[in-house]
Amino acid sequence: MPERTQVGIVGCGPAGLFLAHLLHRAGIEAVILENRTREAVEGTIRAGVLEHWVTELMRELGLGERMAREGHFHSGITLQYGLNRFHLDMEGLTGGKRVTVYAQHEVLHDLIAGRLADGGTIHFGVSGTAFHDVESDAPRISFRHADGRADELLCDYVIGADGFHGPARQAIPAAMRREYTKTYPFGWLGILARAPISWPELIYARHEDGFALLSTRSPQIQRMYIQCDPKDDIANWPDERIWSALHRRLETAGGTEGAWRLAEGTIFQKGIIPLRSFVCETMRHGRLFLAGDAAHIVPPTGAKGLNLAVADVLILSRALEDAIRHNRTDGLDAYPATALRRIWKAERFSWMMTTMLHRNDAETPFEHRIRMADLDFLASSRNAQAALAENYVGLPFES
Repeated sequence: MPERTQVGIVGCGPAGLFLAHLLHRAGIEAVILENRTREAVEGTIRAGVLEHWVTELMRELGLGERMAREGHFHSGITLQYGLNRFHLDMEGLTGGKRVTVYAQHEVLHDLIAGRLADGGTIHFGVSGTAFHDVESDAPRISFRHADGRADELLCDYVIGADGFHGPARQAIPAAMRREYTKTYPFGWLGILARAPISWPELIYARHEDGFALLSTRSPQIQRMYIQCDPKDDIANWPDERIWSALHRRLETAGGTEGAWRLAEGTIFQKGIIPLRSFVCETMRHGRLFLAGDAAHIVPPTGAKGLNLAVADVLILSRALEDAIRHNRTDGLDAYPATALRRIWKAERFSWMMTTMLHRNDAETPFEHRIRMADLDFLASSRNAQAALAENYVGLPFES
């Protein structure tokens, strides 16, 4: 017999897992389908900077104990350009709000453990996932279990939280999808290294050679990025070349070259990722709703990807609760428009941070000078800093 649930969720990433927890808190059943194994989900190392409200939500859901113990709480960030280096006091500019550096795979580990402890159902390792009858009041999801057995999930509502390449968005007819894309002419080479902490907070650096970012994962493991050609071969970047680029881009600022030294270590992971912005404004088709990367992608410069996914499902969970428990569907009708207002603000912020901090050889010398003027204005204006800080720690939600 097919399985029956109130809300069927495809995707065991931040959007799908947070939604399942939020619905469970409201007394609503949900089943998650995921094509990867649990080990693969928890073992895919990805960055994570959590906005202030996301850390508060994890605590409210009873999932914040390990984050409080192992996360790095940052009250500010450092920005560099030319010979200038300045600290942006986010906590002071936003009335006490901070961000938490806590890797996404660690968040997923906590959410999966919590969901299973609550008796929730997650089918890992499924294949052939497809959405059916989403324009009816009885949508369903067909799939195969890890052992090859065919099955169906009968639902009241179905959620596509399955990322950019998942089947959910493709289940909406192409002629009905309103999509926007921007591809950037540069990418990030990211590394994980076993090394001590070199600087107490994140450093965002615009250098004549290109962007660089210094972050941390733990006292022993650091995460760093440098701007590169997205089509470059990682084989062209031996460890020595990476460290040389990081030293040059991160240390030569503030007019105090040599005042501090980036600590090197053993690089145990490295790869090149392209940067792009994407929005699918068609976030609903019948009883199918998109959330997270299925609906939008942001370049990582603004640290918005995970946070935006959680924002989607916080809005969506409230709308689903109204529909299922109180038979009010106005929240579901308004979901795309409500979510998109926040999405486009996050897209704008991520685009602004990306264009301001990266070297772009396609820009004119005039545009280059404008980017430097943006940074100079930011360094000298408390109001400009407050605007950046407000976006970075997380915008308030609409009432």
